[in-house]
Amino acid sequence: MYAIIETGGKQVKVEQGQEVYIEKIDAEAGETVTFDRVLLVGGDETKVGSPLIDGATVTAKVDKNGRGKKLTVFKYKAKKNYRRKQGHRQPYTKVTIDAINA
Repeated sequence: MYAIIETGGKQVKVEQGQEVYIEKIDAEAGETVTFDRVLLVGGDETKVGSPLIDGATVTAKVDKNGRGKKLTVFKYKAKKNYRRKQGHRQPYTKVTIDAINA
């Protein structure tokens, strides 16, 4: 059984027991979170929401919060002596999917 949930402005396909990296949410490591924005539940019987499935939830346990690898943002304009170098690390939350309740 799998589900497609919406979190952090993105759609993520999840299965039970899967570890997923999502946009950072307000939860500490060890807490249980519930995603109620379920767009689709697939498996033996497929349910498609319009846009959401009423009463469907996905529960997950937060493993850790962290920040991704550093990306370099470099702005440059030729012949104008304009250079700007900046780094960025995107925050994330790692969760393990416990159950899909359809």
